[in-house]
Amino acid sequence: MSKNFTREDIMNKLTEILVDDFEIEKSLIKAETNLFEDLELDSIDAVDMAVKLQYFTDKKISPENFKKIRTVDDVVNAVEELL
Repeated sequence: MSKNFTREDIMNKLTEILVDDFEIEKSLIKAETNLFEDLELDSIDAVDMAVKLQYFTDKKISPENFKKIRTVDDVVNAVEELL
């Protein structure tokens, strides 16, 4: 059974993950924010974030889509495509 999430729901959950799990200041998290350059996440952090989003959506981001993710908006778009 698929859950219905809005872009805002996805962004809120992603923000919650970045703030709570990665100790990133909420004010730094915007759609255009680069996960690796601006927030200094590494590939392990990105995988951890993807797993947490997988629990949220009950869907898995494909490795092909995961490799394309660079910004916060990319994450939201990838999750939205799954739903």
